[in-house]
Amino acid sequence: MRFGGWELVIVLVIVVIVFGVGRISKIGGELGSGIRAFKEGLQGEDEEETDQDEEES
Repeated sequence: MRFGGWELVIVLVIVVIVFGVGRISKIGGELGSGIRAFKEGLQGEDEEETDQDEEES
């Protein structure tokens, strides 16, 4: 079952009514911070592996 444009709009309106704009923006900010921290963690591991590979050579 695929959702069309109008169905998504209706769902978004219901979510805004239930949670409110302030809470949704707070959740979005926290989600963005979590994703950013996750990406930085992955990049940090890659840099550590590269440093270890260079030291072994």
